[in-house]
Amino acid sequence: MGPGTIVSVLHVLTGFWLVAGLIARNVALREAAHAADIRAVDALVTLAGRFEGMVRIPSIVVLGLGLLAAWVRGWPVLGVLQGGSVNWLLASLILYLTLAPLIVWVFLPRGHVFESALRDARAQGRVTPELTAAFADPVVAAAHAWELAAVGLIIVLMVAKPF
Repeated sequence: MGPGTIVSVLHVLTGFWLVAGLIARNVALREAAHAADIRAVDALVTLAGRFEGMVRIPSIVVLGLGLLAAWVRGWPVLGVLQGGSVNWLLASLILYLTLAPLIVWVFLPRGHVFESALRDARAQGRVTPELTAAFADPVVAAAHAWELAAVGLIIVLMVAKPF
């Protein structure tokens, strides 16, 4: 087993870890959004936070291992931009990079709003309208949907290598 295979396997395993974290986090948050008891909401949000930990670090590691795997195998990451004929890596990189602005412009600022609503709901001992509204934020929902779609498309590109 050569270095390219080893790095690729590590890349794929880290990708599994990332996808598991994304799915589990989203399921926990969806269940929390539908819970009527603030203690259940609190427990599910805490669980979602633990799964978020399975997303943050692996999302960086999976990129690094993917770039390393491409380099070890001699694949042109920038495809046509560096004279290569294979462009699925470039498309994957572009899809991946579309996720970074979501962190800065959606997840962080709206996460502060959510945390404030959750803190107030905890203090009141009940699910408040503000917390319900924070769970139903359409911008956050769209960002999470794009996050899953982009990761899914990247997986399809990695497996199919269509162009």
